Amino acid sequence: MKANLTPFISSEDARAQAELYLQALGGEIQSTITFGEIPGTPEEHKDKVMYMAMTVAGGNVLFMSDSFGPVSTNGGIAMALSFGDEGEAREAYANLGKGGTDKYPFTLQPWGAYYGEVVDKFGITWQIVKQGQ
Repeated sequence: MKANLTPFISSEDARAQAELYLQALGGEIQSTITFGEIPGTPEEHKDKVMYMAMTVAGGNVLFMSDSFGPVSTNGGIAMALSFGDEGEAREAYANLGKGGTDKYPFTLQPWGAYYGEVVDKFGITWQIVKQGQ
């Protein structure tokens, strides 16, 4: 079986969360569809994001949408980014951590890779890795 796995994040504010990721990791929004494009959508929901596709960190695809209820981010899932350049990895760690929480400092690990975890201000855990020396 062959398939592509793409993260899909339900957000309390998809546009603001997407902006953080674009500033932190680079990339661009490929497309956005709002609930206002669906006939019969109540006025108060028309500007909410139904579907957003974006690329970040050199072409990785990420989907997002606005949620109509509380968003839980403590389900044990993390986004993992692996870099070939230590400077880029450190920059991503710092940028994603703005307004968030350092969970595990970005440092050299016994297995020879740099690794750190940060929780962004939207509650998403990011594992940042720079492989090898």
